[in-house]
Amino acid sequence: MAAAPIFPPDRVTIVGVLNLTPDSFSDGGRLLRDDGAPDLAAALASAQALMRAGAHVLDVGGESTRPGAGEVPVALEIARTCPVIEALAKELPIPISIDTRKAAVAEAALAAGARVVNDVSGLRHDPALARVAGAAGAALVLGHLRGEPATMQQEVAFADALGEVAEELAASKAQARVLGFGGELVADPGLGFGKRLPHNLALLANLAELRRRVGLPILVGPSRKAFLGELTGDAVGERDLATAVVCGIAVFAGADAVRVHDVGGARRAVAIGAALRAARRAPA
Repeated sequence: MAAAPIFPPDRVTIVGVLNLTPDSFSDGGRLLRDDGAPDLAAALASAQALMRAGAHVLDVGGESTRPGAGEVPVALEIARTCPVIEALAKELPIPISIDTRKAAVAEAALAAGARVVNDVSGLRHDPALARVAGAAGAALVLGHLRGEPATMQQEVAFADALGEVAEELAASKAQARVLGFGGELVADPGLGFGKRLPHNLALLANLAELRRRVGLPILVGPSRKAFLGELTGDAVGERDLATAVVCGIAVFAGADAVRVHDVGGARRAVAIGAALRAARRAPA
């Protein structure tokens, strides 16, 4: 009997963010001790709070992918994430995701108990990640990113953001299948990853068309990102309300999942967006 999907079609899946990094743009260092090791008690308490607020999945990351961020060595990324994943998998009933671009990190995290691999690069950084995820029977999230986080905002160029992102996500999907991944796939358009405000808005406003072109469920991650600050003037720590608004709109527009820091706000917004989508009439 096949395992139940982690991103089932009958709900909007809410993914809660658990960053184990010193330099993530909005919450870096919060769950690390002074020596750089993960604070297991703090991580577990945060994870429990996210779950109580309504998270269906917890996404654990040990390498910041904010604009300008450098690459973290594999051993350090594993040391930050795997002890926490092992503890969470033992204590919590919801799936744990590893947010990584590297096959070696994914393999260690899956052995520790993760059930989802979230690759912001869409297999461009390390294609072997598809085989690792497939061998473990994990779900795989394919993100859209051109280049590397360190340089992705320096030379942004799209003639047609929707069309180009759809085409490149479809290519990631095809690559995953060629590499033998036969499991659950989800696509993430990569808001803020090598994109300016107009590109992010074009993607959000046309999520249903993106979903149709890629042929996969769509996860969006707008949480606290710079384009929200451009629209509202809010500082990073004040963007949860704008994040919730975008989550509701994204679900109405066609998103199947959202990835956020503030799960409680997103849960309320998602409920409204999903209800409105269900009430929408098909075009004549």
